[in-house]
Amino acid sequence: MTPSRHSDALRAAQLYYLQDLTMDAIARELRTSRSTVSRLLSAARESGLVQIQIRSPLDTGPELESMIRAEYKVDVHVVPVVDTLNEAETLDRVAMQAARTIGPLVDSNAIIGVAWGSTLSAVSRHLTRKITHDSVIVQLNGAGNMQTTGITYASDIMRRFGSAYGARVEQFPVPAFFDHAATKTAMWNERSVQRVLDLQARMSIAIFGVGSVDADYPSHVYAGGYLDEDDLNILANSDVVGDVATVFFRADGSSDGIMLNERSTGPGLAQLRQVRRRICVVSGASKINGLRGALAAGLATDLILDEASARRLVRFDGLAWPARREG
Repeated sequence: MTPSRHSDALRAAQLYYLQDLTMDAIARELRTSRSTVSRLLSAARESGLVQIQIRSPLDTGPELESMIRAEYKVDVHVVPVVDTLNEAETLDRVAMQAARTIGPLVDSNAIIGVAWGSTLSAVSRHLTRKITHDSVIVQLNGAGNMQTTGITYASDIMRRFGSAYGARVEQFPVPAFFDHAATKTAMWNERSVQRVLDLQARMSIAIFGVGSVDADYPSHVYAGGYLDEDDLNILANSDVVGDVATVFFRADGSSDGIMLNERSTGPGLAQLRQVRRRICVVSGASKINGLRGALAAGLATDLILDEASARRLVRFDGLAWPARREG
């Protein structure tokens, strides 16, 4: 929005939501039409000036959030979703909430690390514009494989984040996994690669999903041709339950001795834990094992997830709070 329209939208929102004026009354006060007021209120909601919360006495969200916060020591947002939605529809609802949650956390002079994947792709499509200065979006892991460079897929996600926050975008033009650990070691000594690695080391925010080996809605790393049969056998023999930015871990959060991590281009879990704010977005209860592993590894400070996943995460029995159904 232009500064003038931003100011008008803010004024209309204040009159409508804080002073309970009707749209007709606001139109008279602002000396404009009722339809213009309606558009200003829509713009205020879409831009994040107005965020609407609904508190229902039957809502399990606050109780689930309290339980997850106590058990896992993370700030959490549970997205209410009826259980008749499929995984793709649930992902879209979670992505929308995640985009609205992330926006206020992004400030000027920030270095924001973003992982690619199905979840972050969905989040990127719901971001709303926020003006920042001297901010950088840096890609967390390479996206190339034997079938594609991955540049188009990853760059679309990074571009949307950069456009939303007026930030410079730094892509990471390396494969998701090197064939040999020695090749990665050599590449990590190249100055062009070290420039990106230095940005990653100085991140103030990291945003990522959780890949899960047995998810119903396959994570892109498992469905996009990044892993061959030998790789999958290595993961199975290492008791891997999931990954963050193509770095794998077990159910207890450990990652030592997982051979594929030596060839992965994502940041090590110890490095990721050093980032001040680490926002994890998860959709789909079938990712619960991967999510538990990520939380056991201490990878998240903030968690955004759907209600069914939240119930499974804390093994909520649901006797007092039945699952949501439409109708």
